[in-house]
Amino acid sequence: MRYIISLLLASTALPALAEVPRVVTDMPPVHSIVAQVMGNLGQPDLLLDRGANAHNYQMRPSQAANLARAGLIVWIGPEMSPWMERALDGLSPDVPRLGLLAATGTHRQIYGDTGAHDHDNHAAKAGAQAHDHDDAHHTGHDHDAHDHATEASAETHEHDHEDHAGQDDHEGHDHAGTDPHAWLDPANAQVWAGLIAAELSRIDPENAATYAANAEAAKAGFAALDAELAATLAPVAGKPFVVYHDAYGYFTSHYGLTVAGSVALGDASSPGAARLRDLSQTVAAGSALCLFPEAQHDPALVTQMADGSGARVGAALDPEGSTTEPGPDAYATMMRALATTLADCLNG
Repeated sequence: MRYIISLLLASTALPALAEVPRVVTDMPPVHSIVAQVMGNLGQPDLLLDRGANAHNYQMRPSQAANLARAGLIVWIGPEMSPWMERALDGLSPDVPRLGLLAATGTHRQIYGDTGAHDHDNHAAKAGAQAHDHDDAHHTGHDHDAHDHATEASAETHEHDHEDHAGQDDHEGHDHAGTDPHAWLDPANAQVWAGLIAAELSRIDPENAATYAANAEAAKAGFAALDAELAATLAPVAGKPFVVYHDAYGYFTSHYGLTVAGSVALGDASSPGAARLRDLSQTVAAGSALCLFPEAQHDPALVTQMADGSGARVGAALDPEGSTTEPGPDAYATMMRALATTLADCLNG
């Protein structure tokens, strides 16, 4: 009996273990990076259901309640998930949140920017994030959440009036300013791993060393993945292809790929008659070797456009990882699928 009492007294004298924060993420690529940084300490929650569209998702009441209980919210930003911006507006500003697209160190580009970019400075930027981050976290608002608009989204593209007349009103907005699909550049994934580790370490300092070590391992994994994908895609660099919508700029500029056009400008709209006519002429002229449908979209337009042109129809691309099993390996699985799908058709 005295032994049991001694154990009880000893246990009450021990300091309480720090609670690992509940982390909520918006979409599979972000969820995967956070899961790698958290490691065995905990599993982040993913709001986006498998197969759902990140642009126009509607949360269930249970997911909204889960968001309100979060110790940290990590998301791309309102450019990608406007539905989540509305949900965050209803939360207390004290709930920590990290908007990755707007964060310092993230490589951003505008729609239509397909030129190659120098990423040599990303590692240095990622290392500097831990120092800059503490000065920015003190409010619950996203870091630089509103400042990024002045950096990129002031630049817009003019489109043919006839083309716009046949399109959804949302398309002009989707195709102007900052392209939010920044996870398709693996250099950004490395930067984000450091950012996420820094924010988790601020909230949960007792596990800071683990978060830092996990982030370094994740960065090494992303670098190895980048080299692997570069080798896969090198033989098809410069071979033109058509995609369903304008979502691949980070991927194509990073790996030197050539997009001959996209069926739709934005994910949330249908293409106009003029756009389809012009793109069909491009395909018929032999200016595209392959056409790729996309997960969550009807492949009929792509198939019809390829018919009789000599161009091949590849497997569906999934730039958001919506069909990938969520988890720490999802990011690499999604990126490999993009690379191999493109290479398989273009090499054919």
